[in-house]
Amino acid sequence: MLKIAIPNKGSLSEEARALISEAGYNCKRYSRELKVTDVANQVEFIFLRPRDIAVYVQSGIIDLGITGRDLAMDSESEVDELLPLGFGRSSFCYAVPEESLLTPEGFKGKRIATSYPGIVSRDLKNRNIDAKIIKLDGAIEISINLGVADAIADVVQTGRTMVEAGLRISGEPIMVSEGILATRKGRGDNLTAPEQVFIERLKGIVVAREYVMVEYDVPGDVLETACAVTPGIEAPTVAPLRREGWFAVKAMARKKELNSIMDRLAEVGAKGIIVTDIRTCRL
Repeated sequence: MLKIAIPNKGSLSEEARALISEAGYNCKRYSRELKVTDVANQVEFIFLRPRDIAVYVQSGIIDLGITGRDLAMDSESEVDELLPLGFGRSSFCYAVPEESLLTPEGFKGKRIATSYPGIVSRDLKNRNIDAKIIKLDGAIEISINLGVADAIADVVQTGRTMVEAGLRISGEPIMVSEGILATRKGRGDNLTAPEQVFIERLKGIVVAREYVMVEYDVPGDVLETACAVTPGIEAPTVAPLRREGWFAVKAMARKKELNSIMDRLAEVGAKGIIVTDIRTCRL
């Protein structure tokens, strides 16, 4: 039976369970179960601490695991990233007091507080900087104010928490993280059929979330111009309407470009522009 690890709590857990459910698997917990078995798909979902998942995957006890890229890297586990999942996006950055001119290049001999010593240690080594890493489990932002550290390294999403603590980001992000699907290092080319099915189902949903379906009617004299706005994946679907000289067009488009696409279609004379979400797809 395929064993897949899911974070047991937090936003990563919620997003992972929603994604897996959309893919047609049953991973619903009714209380605080540590395991849920999907008999129909022969999959056992195991709920673990997000920080521990990469460790279990590396050991081979778990076949696949969903965790954060930052957590997997910090654990220093030997795993391969199979699929970025598009949720839980964040940056991992250094931060210093707002008034400080300190940059990562000047961290030699300084104290850096973090909950991710593995990531920071690797980055400092790459920079050839000898600094003291202070491992904390939470409330990293206040460590400078309390005199424990000179700088911090932490996950940043909106940056609001750091601003409220009187800090500013120093230097470029160390890494950009998001939820990922991982397996033991070296297994990527030797996955089982059930594992490949699981990956393809998740990939279909992740890709679909980046796209929408755009449909509209357009007169024939501007059909080519409109199709250039919505070229689709291979080509748009075009069908003649009962109204002579008019055509119905249907094409996938990137969600982030949607408003611009609708503006351009309206400008060329398209009518009845309709946009719908796509639940899943295979490109």
